Amino acid sequence: MAFGREGMGLDLPDDPRITVLEGKDAPALTDPAGEVERSIASPIGSAPLSEIARGRRDACIVISDVTRPVPNKLILPPILKTIEAAGVPRDKITILIATGLHRPNEGRELEGLVGASIAANYRCENHFAQRPETIVGVGKTRGGIPVELCRRYVEADMKILTGFIEPHMWAGYSGGRKAILPGIASAHTMSFMHGFKMVADPGCAYDELKHNPFHRAGIEVSEMVGVDFICNVTLDAEKRVTGVFSGHFERAHEAGCDFLRPQAVAWVDAPFDAVITSGGGAPLDVSLYQTAKGITGAADVLRDGGEVLICSECGEGLGGREFTELTLSAESPQEFLERLQRPGFYVIDQWGAQEIYAVMTRVKVCLHSKGISAEDTRRCHIEPVADFAKAARALFGRLPASARIGVIPRGPFTIGRVRRGLREAA
Repeated sequence: MAFGREGMGLDLPDDPRITVLEGKDAPALTDPAGEVERSIASPIGSAPLSEIARGRRDACIVISDVTRPVPNKLILPPILKTIEAAGVPRDKITILIATGLHRPNEGRELEGLVGASIAANYRCENHFAQRPETIVGVGKTRGGIPVELCRRYVEADMKILTGFIEPHMWAGYSGGRKAILPGIASAHTMSFMHGFKMVADPGCAYDELKHNPFHRAGIEVSEMVGVDFICNVTLDAEKRVTGVFSGHFERAHEAGCDFLRPQAVAWVDAPFDAVITSGGGAPLDVSLYQTAKGITGAADVLRDGGEVLICSECGEGLGGREFTELTLSAESPQEFLERLQRPGFYVIDQWGAQEIYAVMTRVKVCLHSKGISAEDTRRCHIEPVADFAKAARALFGRLPASARIGVIPRGPFTIGRVRRGLREAA
C-alpha cells in the first residue's frame, strides 16, 4: 500500500471476494532528461520553446509546490537553458511556486523542490493567495467567477506552466490549466472554485473533462491571461517519468490525459461492499486534508452502507488551521454539509471536509495514520485504526461470503469505475 515514502505491506488472503485495482503503468523513460529536451523542441500544437522565447523581455515559470511529486529538477534546467539561449536575461526569470491555498515552500524545502543551484541562482517566489498586494483582477468567467491571479504571472511577457498529470477528483486530471486555477489564484477566486456548489457538481469528477465546469473554468481563465507554453509529465508508481507533453496549454495537456487514461482507469462489474485503499503515499498523504482524495476515490466504487479502510501517513496532522478548526467543529457529517450550504458561508480549505463528510453520509470511514491522534480522528467522525493489517483481517472476517472487497494500493492514482452498459466504450 502507498504510505509515506516507504509504503506498507498488506498480506491478502486467497479469497475470491477480493479484487485488486491497479493501473497499468507505461514503461519508465530510459532518458527522461533527453525526452524533456526533445519535447520542448518539438512540442504539441505550438512553435518550439526556443522560438516562443525569442525577443521576450522576461518570463514567469509556474511550478507545483511540495505536495506534488513533479520532477522539477528534471524539467526546469532544459527550459531555463532554452529561454536564456533565446535571449531572456536570467535576472528577468521568475520561478513561481503555485501554492494555491497551501503554505509557502522556503529554505531547505525550496532547495529540495527545485535543486540547490536553481534556488541560489534564480528568483524563486511563492504565490500568496491572501496577500492583496500580490494579486490583480483580470475580469470574470462566463459563469460569473471573479478571476484574481498572481500579479507576477499576469504581467509577465512570457508565461510557462509546468506540472504533472494525475487523476483528480474535480478537475478530471491535474496538470495544464490547473497550475493557474487554483495554483496562482486569490483566496477570493478560490471561494468560488472550492465552494460548495462547484465541489458538489456531478461534472467535477475523476476522468471527466468534457462536461466538467472546473476544467472549463480553468481553460477559460488560461485563455483570458495567456499561456505561452506548458511542459507536463506523467509518472509511474515509483515516481519515474513515463511521458512528457509540451506545447499548447490545452492540446498538450489533452494528449497527456489521453496517454494516462488507459493506465489510470480500472473497471469493475459492480460496486464493492468494502474498499481498502491509501492516501497515495508521499508527498500526497501529508494530511487528512489531502487524504480526502483517497477517500473520495474509494467511495466512487462503493455501495451505500459500505466501508472504507484507508492508510495515510498524515505527517502534518489534519492539515492547515482553517481546515482543522472547521473539520473538528462538525457535529455530524450531515450537519456540516447543511452548514456549508448557508448563504455566504465559506472557509478556506472547506472542500476537503466537504468531500470527506459527503462520503460519510453514506459509508463508514476508518483511518490508519501516524500523525493524527485517535481522539482527533474520532472528532472527525472517522474510526481510528491502530493496526492496519489487523483491521483488514477483521474486515475480511466479518463480511459475508457474498461480499465484494476492493483493494486500491495507490489510492487516488487509480480511478475505479463501475461498468454501466456502454459507458466503458464511451
